Amino acid sequence: MSDVRRALASAGYGATISGLDASSSALESLAGPGLLWLDRSRFAGADLRQATLDGWHFKLCDLTGANLRGASLRGASFAGCDLTGADLRDTDLTDARFEPVGAGRGAIATRLDRAMVDPGVKLSPPGS
Repeated sequence: MSDVRRALASAGYGATISGLDASSSALESLAGPGLLWLDRSRFAGADLRQATLDGWHFKLCDLTGANLRGASLRGASFAGCDLTGADLRDTDLTDARFEPVGAGRGAIATRLDRAMVDPGVKLSPPGS
């Protein structure tokens, strides 16, 4: 088991992890705690297919090109994250939130450019 997988799988409920670099990590079928806070962490190009990330909160995280196909992201939130090119097909996004960080004109929006989703699914931040 990789160090990154071990750290995420063994994190306690409600734990906060900052600055984790899980770029290009093989994390398919990962099952973590039902509530986890990730701050300024990198998952660029990570393989998170079929992972259970319910209730995870991503803040200012890089998920560019991450493969989240078939993952469960029920109740997850993405605040000021970059999901450009992420594969979200067949993903359970029930009650998931895509939010900005900060206020007013200085807010950093969550980017969903070129995210791959199932036909008919629309992803847009609140207020759009």
